[in-house]
Amino acid sequence: MEDVTRRRLVVVTGASSGIGLAAAVALARRGDQVVLVGRDPARLTAAGERVREAGGEQPELFRADFAVLDDVRGLAERLRAAYDRIDVLAHNAGAIVLQPVTTIDGFELSMQANHLAPFLLSNLLRDRIGRMVVTASAAHRSGALDPDDLNATLRRYQPLRAYGTSKQANILFTAEAARRWPEVPAHCFHPGVVRTRFGNESRLVAWGMRMLPFRSPERGADTLVWLAHEDPARLVDGGYYVDRRPRRPRPKAADRQLAARLWTASARAVGCD
Repeated sequence: MEDVTRRRLVVVTGASSGIGLAAAVALARRGDQVVLVGRDPARLTAAGERVREAGGEQPELFRADFAVLDDVRGLAERLRAAYDRIDVLAHNAGAIVLQPVTTIDGFELSMQANHLAPFLLSNLLRDRIGRMVVTASAAHRSGALDPDDLNATLRRYQPLRAYGTSKQANILFTAEAARRWPEVPAHCFHPGVVRTRFGNESRLVAWGMRMLPFRSPERGADTLVWLAHEDPARLVDGGYYVDRRPRRPRPKAADRQLAARLWTASARAVGCD
């Protein structure tokens, strides 16, 4: 049970821009102590100023690149040293990767940045976390997850298929975490199509994304902020939400056996089994 007599501490990954920054600003305005995690030092510093202006307090900043699992391990060590309790861990860091890229750890980049890194961070901080909120996506519909081969999307690479597979993994991870860790409420959500830095490296993708029905980062972050504050007893543990309402994901993202297999494969992949 959360201690309502003290300020809640919320760690937001991917907080340098877009949904993560909008969520951090909104949480700071609500009086939460917000911790920002980002990859780019300059953008992270600028985000910290935005949050300070919103909440009146300079947030703590932690740099980590989720494309490097040793960075994630180091981040966990620094967070553990700094905080005895993390009331909410908001997994928002992510990427859509336009070309096939294998990380230094040997994994397809979007699978590592969007799933394996948050999975590892959660496991390393499990005893400190009060609840988890995971930014998933309706793009999970294009996913084709194979727990026996987490690099399957590298063959005949398609950016949206690889991204969708990682988002399918997000939903399965959330549901399985809720089953394995009943003391840590876990929820995921689809933020809608939000105008962020995704796709900036490609003129074609950037042009295509301009044609989509965008919502603002603030609107995209609304469900994250709501899930971070809503009474867990009023929520579906392990549930997938869209605009503050529970939704059933596609069957391939709601398969309990697939979720269990993914957990085992992920634990083996990151070395925490």
